[in-house]
Amino acid sequence: MPFDHIGFTVADFPKSKAFYLAVLAPLGMSVVEEGEGWALLGTDGKPEFWLGAGDAPGTIHFAFVAKTREAVRAFHAAALAAGGRDNGGPGIRGHYHPNYYGAFVFDPDGHNIEAVCHQPEG
Repeated sequence: MPFDHIGFTVADFPKSKAFYLAVLAPLGMSVVEEGEGWALLGTDGKPEFWLGAGDAPGTIHFAFVAKTREAVRAFHAAALAAGGRDNGGPGIRGHYHPNYYGAFVFDPDGHNIEAVCHQPEG
């Protein structure tokens, strides 16, 4: 992941935890550690994405790296199946650069989350 970690509170922890587990599985992320009202998700045993119960903050945007365009498509499908709302289906976003392939969804708290692959198709 291009960031070390990010963490924020969510209004409905069980709902958000289930959402993020489903959405991030296609990107290789899972629970690394958890306790009452909090969970640390990541890859290779490293906690990179932290959720905690509490008042949801103002909406934020963050993007997860996807290694392939197929992973972007799987992320988007998993997000919709988990109750996310579409905010821009998988596709090229050429105004960023010619190989910017991303998909956007709103999570249960209205945060705009994205998966992006910067690699050419192939």
